[in-house]
Amino acid sequence: MSESAAPSIPEIAPLLDPHLEALHAFRRDVHSHPELSFQEERTTTRIVEALTAAGLTPTRLTGTGAFVDIGEGELAIGLRADIDALPLQEVTGLPYASEHAGVCHACGHDIHTTVMLGVALLLKDLHDAGQLAGRVRVIFQPAEERMPGGAKAVIEQGVLDEVPRVLALHCEPRIEVGHIGTRIGAITSASDTIRIKLTGHGGHTSRPHLTEDLVFALSQIAIGVPAVLSRRIDVRSAVSVVWGQINAGNAPNAIPSVGTLSGTMRCLDGHAWDSAGELLDEVVAQVAAPYNVEVQLEHIRGVPPVVNAPTETALIEDAARAEIGADAIELTPQSMGGEDFAWMTQLRPGAMFRLGTRTPGGEVFDLHQGNYTPDERAIATGVRVMTAAALRAVAKLG
Repeated sequence: MSESAAPSIPEIAPLLDPHLEALHAFRRDVHSHPELSFQEERTTTRIVEALTAAGLTPTRLTGTGAFVDIGEGELAIGLRADIDALPLQEVTGLPYASEHAGVCHACGHDIHTTVMLGVALLLKDLHDAGQLAGRVRVIFQPAEERMPGGAKAVIEQGVLDEVPRVLALHCEPRIEVGHIGTRIGAITSASDTIRIKLTGHGGHTSRPHLTEDLVFALSQIAIGVPAVLSRRIDVRSAVSVVWGQINAGNAPNAIPSVGTLSGTMRCLDGHAWDSAGELLDEVVAQVAAPYNVEVQLEHIRGVPPVVNAPTETALIEDAARAEIGADAIELTPQSMGGEDFAWMTQLRPGAMFRLGTRTPGGEVFDLHQGNYTPDERAIATGVRVMTAAALRAVAKLG
């Protein structure tokens, strides 16, 4: 939809104002009752209750999660939010902080969920007013944080079957509230988990030549595997292997018989991700071979990159220009984080944008940290941009 057609699309901010107080209350309720992946029973119930109270007819998915269609006729677009929390302790000190020890919304999924609830409510108002000439599907997806992700379960239940294109958003604590970040192409990375277990006979550190020097072998794998992969795969694909855990031994003078190494492999190119997966077994075996240790490799495939399609990215940017102004749109860098929305964009053209949550002049937080405190004004920005994008998608049907 070009900007020349935008005047037929109503301004969203005045429509949102009557809902904002209730949306903030909903977000705080969800925030204080976080639930882990595939355990989002209460969250799903709260979503379904709020949609039903508005006169909509949501469908609860098998297990957890839900979706709702607003409007009639041909389905124009799907809008997706993720609803799960993380196994982290919240340390924000907020009056509505998590009531569940060791679980909190440290990735902003409570914001995502609230934004999409707001979108559904506004689209319902527009439909009732005769201003929605098509159908929009809003998807509340479980388990984004558990690879390979709850998006697969949603797809398997047929939620995308009629959906021609799909959009999503993700909180970004480095972008100021009231702004969004977009880009065409890969916006997130492929992400896999790697676990390596080495075994040997063990022995005394004074006689490493009489056994398998397992700790030395672990160190060589930790250094050598990323180095070899970087020479076997096109560097432009940005394959990155980073280790997060290494464990072996209990005494300074004893070579252990077992050791483990765990980390992640990330990549910005889907084809290179496939190649790296095929190479990993070979490279680990080659690096470990001189040390005569037994190698067990567990390579857990995660998600491919989210690749933003040009048309759907333009849809978001047109909506944002109309609602929050061209100066509020930033080019966001590619992230090496993984995101299971990628499974949806592999099946349908789509795009994800970054929703700014940083208070101007305030602290710069990071995601997946227990102190993450997004500025709630981001909810209004997300609702306005997503609703305006959905209306533009519906207008394209005509």
